[in-house]
Amino acid sequence: MESAHYQEYKKLGLKIAYYRKSCGLSQLQLAEKINISRTHMSRIENNDSSVSLDVIFRIAKALDIPVSRLFE
Repeated sequence: MESAHYQEYKKLGLKIAYYRKSCGLSQLQLAEKINISRTHMSRIENNDSSVSLDVIFRIAKALDIPVSRLFE
């Protein structure tokens, strides 16, 4: 993905992967919890796709963390 915010999306993807793994979830399990495909989840974590705020909010809720943690 090419974007003016490439580094920010990359950091966001890494944070999501970190917290997902901390919860003991696979990409498929998290994707199912938030009603997206595993492929989309992978693309978000690997910075191959942008992500909507709606999906970010659902990810944070599924991981039981404040949204702000994904941007620290």
